[in-house]
Amino acid sequence: MALLAQQLSRRFNSVKLNSFIKAKQVTKHSARPGKAVLPSFSAQALLSSDTCFLQRGIKTYRTLFWNSFHSASTSRKKSSAESTLLPSVTEQQEKILSPESELPLEELDDLPPLSPLQSVSEEEAIQIAAYSPLPISSFTLADYVDHSKTLQKLVQLGVDLSKIEKHPDAANLLLRLDFEKHIKEILLFLKDLGLEDNQLGPFLTKNYAIFSEDLENLKTRVAYLQSKNFSKTDIARMVKNAPFLLSFSVERLDNRLGFFQKELELNVKKTRDLVVRLPRLLTGSLEPVKENMKVYHLELGFKHNEIQHMVIKIPKMLTANKRKLTETFDYVHNVMNIPHHIIVKFPQTSWWPLHIVLELHQKQKKRGEGNRTRTSD
Repeated sequence: MALLAQQLSRRFNSVKLNSFIKAKQVTKHSARPGKAVLPSFSAQALLSSDTCFLQRGIKTYRTLFWNSFHSASTSRKKSSAESTLLPSVTEQQEKILSPESELPLEELDDLPPLSPLQSVSEEEAIQIAAYSPLPISSFTLADYVDHSKTLQKLVQLGVDLSKIEKHPDAANLLLRLDFEKHIKEILLFLKDLGLEDNQLGPFLTKNYAIFSEDLENLKTRVAYLQSKNFSKTDIARMVKNAPFLLSFSVERLDNRLGFFQKELELNVKKTRDLVVRLPRLLTGSLEPVKENMKVYHLELGFKHNEIQHMVIKIPKMLTANKRKLTETFDYVHNVMNIPHHIIVKFPQTSWWPLHIVLELHQKQKKRGEGNRTRTSD
């Protein structure tokens, strides 16, 4: 037993020194630019917990070593009670081999390896806890899932950590969050809003920053949408299709709604229907929208009321690629000779990809040629 205590003591101090040296080396290397994909993505966020691997491992080895040494020391005291020198020697050994003591650095190289064949009592074996090592820094969140209940819960919800870990700041945010204190109330809020369980994972994968939002601010934004007569179903649909919607302040949401109502000269109901069908209009950039409005009017020759009619039917025309729009319109209008008023009634023909329009046109030509052949016969 005394041999086991001595070996455990030496092994523990050796592991602790090596871990300290490796931690310093990894910290120096991770500080250099270009050395890691996630330079600020580290285990520091998990080390503050009382249940951290390193602290639990230290406490376990200290307890195991001290119990072993104490029992061996007691046996020696009983067997040599008549000696006048042994008490002082024993006290000195207790001082040197206390749980908090460390061996001199120069003696660590001479430590004998701990034999795997060394017998361990059942009581001592119970006290040994085996944990996978916690990396100081990593390229992936997968290395921290076993140590973080928050990450485990998010994985169960269907959150794709491989997409979040591409953003080091977001990854470190999740490592610092407590599921019960910071995440659970947000999830309950989203479920009350109308999101289903299978929709939470994709939503949080895209808008993980919602965990940094104040819950009262989120409720205020929902209340604003309700004041504009958006139904609960409408709001749930908008939040699902535009996950960043709730990250916009009330002022920004109000400005966006006002922009579309003014630019397209729509009434309140039509403006509301427009953004419900394409909520990305409230969260995306306005530059493509402004550009497309100019293209329809100045380059393609549509009147304002015609643009308004087409956009109400197909809202995606506001965010379509400018080059694709002009190519398709040029073919439909100049090659197929379809006038503006027909395109306004069937705006999808000018919004479809060009290869689809070409395919439909070829089929139409073959059909026409077949009809002419039968007539001549």
